[in-house]
Amino acid sequence: MSGSATPTSNADAILPVIPSALVEVDVVARWRDGLPAAVPVPDGDGEPELGSCLETFGVDAAVLRALDVSSELGQVRTVPLSGGRFGWAIGSGDGTSGRWRTVGAALARTARSRLEDSDEGGNTPEDLGEALDVEYLQFRLPTDVDEEVVSGLTLGVTLGDYRFRVTQRAAPPRLRKVLLVAETEESAQRLRPVARKAREWAAATALARDLANTPSNIKDPAWLATTAAKTAEHVPGLRATVREEKWLADHGFGGVLAVGGGSSRPPRLLELHWDGGESGAPHLLFVGKGITFDTGGISLKPAEGMEMMRTDMAGGGAVIGAMASIARLGLPLRVTALVPMAENHVSGSAYRPGDVVRHYDGTTTEVANTDAEGRMVMADALGYAVREHHPDMLVDVATLTGAMKVALGLRTGGVFSSEQSLAERVRQAGERVGESWWPMPLPEDHVADVRGTNADVRQAPEGPGAVMAALFLREFTGGLPWAHLDIAGPARAEKNYDEVVAGATGFAARTLVQLAEGLAD
Repeated sequence: MSGSATPTSNADAILPVIPSALVEVDVVARWRDGLPAAVPVPDGDGEPELGSCLETFGVDAAVLRALDVSSELGQVRTVPLSGGRFGWAIGSGDGTSGRWRTVGAALARTARSRLEDSDEGGNTPEDLGEALDVEYLQFRLPTDVDEEVVSGLTLGVTLGDYRFRVTQRAAPPRLRKVLLVAETEESAQRLRPVARKAREWAAATALARDLANTPSNIKDPAWLATTAAKTAEHVPGLRATVREEKWLADHGFGGVLAVGGGSSRPPRLLELHWDGGESGAPHLLFVGKGITFDTGGISLKPAEGMEMMRTDMAGGGAVIGAMASIARLGLPLRVTALVPMAENHVSGSAYRPGDVVRHYDGTTTEVANTDAEGRMVMADALGYAVREHHPDMLVDVATLTGAMKVALGLRTGGVFSSEQSLAERVRQAGERVGESWWPMPLPEDHVADVRGTNADVRQAPEGPGAVMAALFLREFTGGLPWAHLDIAGPARAEKNYDEVVAGATGFAARTLVQLAEGLAD
């Protein structure tokens, strides 16, 4: 590994610690008197069911109604208790599986608000049973609790209070641990591994958010590659290699070099390897787009919204976060990740519309639009994957096309795949971890449009934008089983919802982890 970033400001001195610290979650069977508590309030025939509140808090039902305790999803009401204590009643709606992420996030955000309003925040209690602040709290699980409830709650409480802020201010107090209280020790033992796995999904998501949220005056390709490699050093069995621009030139990575040629901060290629499988175990390979900032190049983007282009490496961030969690989970298969990194800038050395670029595998591409840079760097990585790593399956992830936002909106990713079964695996993995995917077509009618006139292929031919981008990438997959995940919509958020916070969302990271686990099984 080599290469180091040269920041253009002193902002790196006040960058939050990466990876972000997350809330600890455990499933227990013992209720702790005196520890701040929360209970869910489900809907029962249009009226809130107050039984759990009555049992836990010991207050009159009339008082709960006077406090406007409701089953409305995510609504939180403070219930004053004796001795200056308090509890929270959180509406859980109809209790369907996807809603528990919202419940957990509401709990985490309420705890943060309470901590920020308290002069006593930041103290770490030595005994959970004596804690009077809300850095530690407990949540009573519903009687009919199952794995999806615990997974959803864990994702909600760990990710719902996520924050990323570059500031000189001291870090505010935060929620440190949540105890999910089951009815029996048998139930707690059954659900404890579920919470641990869901927290690992959350860790993958949070790391992806951290990397994507980092401002681009700090996050150039060298910084991103080095930070990912340093993170890998702390994960047993996860190996990282960083390839510099000279290596890329010597090995013919024409797409990466063309896109990165307009910037004073040269490109990189990150390789991550996890070898957890025995002989014959499947070899899965991820490729993640790592554009650390995207001006559009000579095909310049509009100024409005360009600041969010610091998140244009969200696909690469998702891959990096997923690899760390796959290794920590010890999944029994081989997984390789490639993240081609470049900054797409405007200068006298920038690549131009009309250029012909030769990729790693020898394929030549006729450039039409320098703002279609993601597919250029990913074409190199895919060709390198096929020729040098010989995987059984390829999955690439990218904030690739604005057309995908038009097609599917801002909360659903698109899946293009050479095999329907692989697309379904991705969809099911996403459903399991709370990420939504929709299968997209690869119509043969448009294949001829990708063929070039002055080169082998055309980078951005006329036609449906997301489809044409996917068909272009397919040219570099060597006929292997392949899925292309376009996350241009859900990779970023303008406001909080469920466990998502405004900014980079980390979308796709935990889908990749679950996909790998499914293949290992």
